[in-house]
Amino acid sequence: MLLQTEVTKEGIKEIIPIIGVKSLPEKPITRENILACENAIRKIPWSVEGEELDKLCPLKHTFANGCYIREIFMPKGTLLTSKIHKIDHPYFVLKGDVSVLTEEGVVRIRAPYSGITKAGTKRVLYIHEDCIWITVHITFETDLKKIEEQIIAKTYDDLPNSIVEGVGEILKLEEKK
Repeated sequence: MLLQTEVTKEGIKEIIPIIGVKSLPEKPITRENILACENAIRKIPWSVEGEELDKLCPLKHTFANGCYIREIFMPKGTLLTSKIHKIDHPYFVLKGDVSVLTEEGVVRIRAPYSGITKAGTKRVLYIHEDCIWITVHITFETDLKKIEEQIIAKTYDDLPNSIVEGVGEILKLEEKK
């Protein structure tokens, strides 16, 4: 899901009026909030998906012995949502500046940067400057459709129960703080 816009203000909070949400909820941000953002973006007439998205944000696929490396280029001024990740994996921002909204809140990432995506993560991203984002996944598979089945969940309900339960436990601990 992607929206390409000329918004120049910093941060996802400035994007809120565009996607029709009055404000971001106070922490914790829920999966429902993230899905609501995605649905709001989807309703904007100039948002794109599928092949149009692939043209605007091209993917590069590289394989090494037991590794799948996925690189995406995201142009300045785009607002998009990621897929739901099934498996923990490293990511690297090689170029760019991006605001990222997850269940953990909003963070601003400037290249160079590296981190770990936790299983169950779905992101809303606003690209301040052209961005190159790379993820690395352990697999000997080379068929992209099969790899996506291994690493991407179509819905939160498709996540393995251990992930769903683990995220629920983390949120309970956060609420106690």
